[in-house]
Amino acid sequence: MEQDAKTATDWLRMRNFTLPPADAQDIVAAVRSLAGTIEAEVEKHDMMAPPEPFQDCLLRLAAEDRGANKGRPDFSDTGWTIENLAAREFSSEEWVTQSLAAIETREPGRLAWYEVAADTALAEARKLDRERAQGKVRGPLHGVPIGLKDMFDHAGRVASWGSVIRASAAPAREDATIVARLKAAGAVVLGFQNMAELAMSPTGLNVGRGSGRNPWNVEHVSGGSSSGGGMSVGAGHVPIAIGSDTGGSVRLPAALCGVTGLKPTQYRVSLAGAMPLSPSLDCIGPLAQSVVDCGWAYSAMAGADKRDPSCLALATPEPVWMRALDRPLRVAVLDLEAGELVSPDMLRAYAEACAALKDAGVECMRVPLPDMAAYGNLGSTLLAAESSALHRRWLKQDTSLYGHQVLRRLTRGLLVPGLDYFDSLRMRPRILAAFLAAHMQDADALVLPATPDGAPRLADTIGGDESQLERDFSRLSMWTRGINYLGLPGLSVPAGFNRGGLPLAVQFIGRPLGEDRLLALGKHFQECTDWHRMSPA
Repeated sequence: MEQDAKTATDWLRMRNFTLPPADAQDIVAAVRSLAGTIEAEVEKHDMMAPPEPFQDCLLRLAAEDRGANKGRPDFSDTGWTIENLAAREFSSEEWVTQSLAAIETREPGRLAWYEVAADTALAEARKLDRERAQGKVRGPLHGVPIGLKDMFDHAGRVASWGSVIRASAAPAREDATIVARLKAAGAVVLGFQNMAELAMSPTGLNVGRGSGRNPWNVEHVSGGSSSGGGMSVGAGHVPIAIGSDTGGSVRLPAALCGVTGLKPTQYRVSLAGAMPLSPSLDCIGPLAQSVVDCGWAYSAMAGADKRDPSCLALATPEPVWMRALDRPLRVAVLDLEAGELVSPDMLRAYAEACAALKDAGVECMRVPLPDMAAYGNLGSTLLAAESSALHRRWLKQDTSLYGHQVLRRLTRGLLVPGLDYFDSLRMRPRILAAFLAAHMQDADALVLPATPDGAPRLADTIGGDESQLERDFSRLSMWTRGINYLGLPGLSVPAGFNRGGLPLAVQFIGRPLGEDRLLALGKHFQECTDWHRMSPA
């Protein structure tokens, strides 16, 4: 290993990159571990067959679902109207004012936010109140205050990406597509939220700007990388926050902070104007107080976009998940044991969530345990290579711009062989098809734990042995990372608390473009449970 580390160090030096000597062996070992997973998967597939573009794969599998019907539920013709939503007994201005007060009084307070746009938000709220008084209601988000992860373009402003590398960047000329769409739907942007440095930490680590702290216990992490979203919704600052999910960065803070989080199907929501991390895995999704609120935000954001060629050419989704289903939903569930995969508390929460679904009339079918570590390693290979390529210029200029943990992860990507990256991409459609056949079968969704346990202590995620920290981070995201590689939608919902009083969650994994059934399932779950209604003392 020592010789391998020296070879890697010399090779990178020839290309004007620096591999920190103290980290060289760890980084080489991590790359070797990823390569082992890829070689094992290559043996299972005919690698001479032409690869299918992943966007085409998602569309094909969704069309096959519709064509075969496979006992999928349809939605009734029961209408929905804005008036049928819970009537608001206060104005948008009053809501924004209350949100501003909550930021100052409810922990973690200002740590959840980089910038609060109080004056702009109040002015927009008053404008929307006037529109409502005139009978002009843009939709369910009309006048609702939201937070934005500080990685989305906002005209006239520099998004920090949670990093100092953006210090000299020019202000954005226009809003990111999702920001423009949310504004058009009537959402009020309250401000721009904390995030892990460059969206590269599952705990919410950001040494320079403040690491995320859990609203249920500020001695514990918030989860990341959309840490501000988890903190702000969990603390009751705003009902909805918009984050990104490349390996769990919406679902992890949602799970650890006791709120709901949706990662849509890959390429369903435009990435135009969003910070890129790993374009093959990046997704934008909402964190919210409920599945219904997540659904409204998703419906406002999703749809084809000329600014993002990778975005699927599909129309804006209709909120059919608010309607009644014509038959009970069907879910796939696992036989789990307490251990490395889940703690005893998480095992109990998972069993209780499955029991609640069954009691509510959802059909539960047992399926084999998926190899989440393998899917996670395949995704980590894409993330390592793509993130390093995107940061090539800064890595050559000044490595002091990065925190140590982030630098280790980016440097790892410089050593990923091209053939491993290519194999991870071209095997993706086949691995997805095999996953659906083995672990979802004819179910509408697969029920997984969101995390192995509740949020770890912040002190345990900073300093100490770097290799052990990375193993801990990998374990924290073991149930989420692989879902990004598979490109499937995932919905994290609160499902109880551990013995330390910290939130636990399960996630519902849908079929390609199966957000309607996923949201319907989540809505049904939250109609028969109260976990999402609980808030920190």
